[in-house]
Amino acid sequence: MTEISPSRRTILSGAVLGLAASAAPGLAQDGETASGSAELVDPRTRYRTEPFPEQRQPWPALASKMNPPPDHGETSYKGSGRLLGRRALITGGDSGIGRAAAIAFAREGADVAINYYPSEEPDAREVVALIRKAGRKAVALPADIRTKEACERLVADAVRGLGGLDLLVNNAAYQQSKASILDVSDDEFDQTFKTNIYAPFRISKAAIPHMKPGSVIINTASVNSYDPGEELLAYASTKGAILIFTKGLAKQLVKQGIRVNAVAPGPIWTPLQVAGGQLPGKLGEFGQDTPLGRAGQPAELAPLYVMLASQEASYSTGTVVGAHGGKGNP
Repeated sequence: MTEISPSRRTILSGAVLGLAASAAPGLAQDGETASGSAELVDPRTRYRTEPFPEQRQPWPALASKMNPPPDHGETSYKGSGRLLGRRALITGGDSGIGRAAAIAFAREGADVAINYYPSEEPDAREVVALIRKAGRKAVALPADIRTKEACERLVADAVRGLGGLDLLVNNAAYQQSKASILDVSDDEFDQTFKTNIYAPFRISKAAIPHMKPGSVIINTASVNSYDPGEELLAYASTKGAILIFTKGLAKQLVKQGIRVNAVAPGPIWTPLQVAGGQLPGKLGEFGQDTPLGRAGQPAELAPLYVMLASQEASYSTGTVVGAHGGKGNP
């Protein structure tokens, strides 16, 4: 299905609505002033500012068991038809940033296939229900994407389930904090690279032949792409690779009319953090050292993925958009 080209007025209206959609829970219902203008929200206190309680789950962890649960925009995101008729595949779409993007894409009019690790099925079921509640097609694709065969099968299943593919979000990631390189095993290093950079390479390679001009690939990079955390040596190395992969692939695919961009999050409250993403005893410090004084929530990133996926960002390719609470690049 071809996306309708909106007028300038529609574009501006959609942009405003898209930003408003990421407002704090409840704002979409009662967040307008008497004059009908949007209510101002202090970003420092929009979400939890208190330290998170120490907790741990076996990898890959479930968002539904986190304390407190992350906000993926379940009650706050309101769409405006900016991705009407698009067909999206999102890896790591069961929770965290991928879940927030999946909810937003569906409410903007896209059909969505989500990939997730098989043990994350409980979280994935919730996302599928939310996509269908938005009136869009949902395709659930559990798979361990650390092999070439799994990546190729994933794309084939997404194309078959959606009837095509024009949006790809490479978001799934593996993160483990280790104080020293001596603590990082070969197996862990291998798993980090296979999940974080081999999979986006393989999935993109399989997806591109199905993508027409106007299609978009969005990769999830990180502040660690620019300023690596000393305890995240393996993870940061892959995120640096994703940054260059994004910029290099964008130069190649511009010749086909396909845009490639990335979002670079800072500390975001997702299952990665409770499944080994933070050193033991350090979870209470998560996000506290940002200028905003808190960690971010997945819902705060969803509008960035929508913007990069939409035709409104048609002149943006090879671009990296930051969301880091004031600490980091770009």
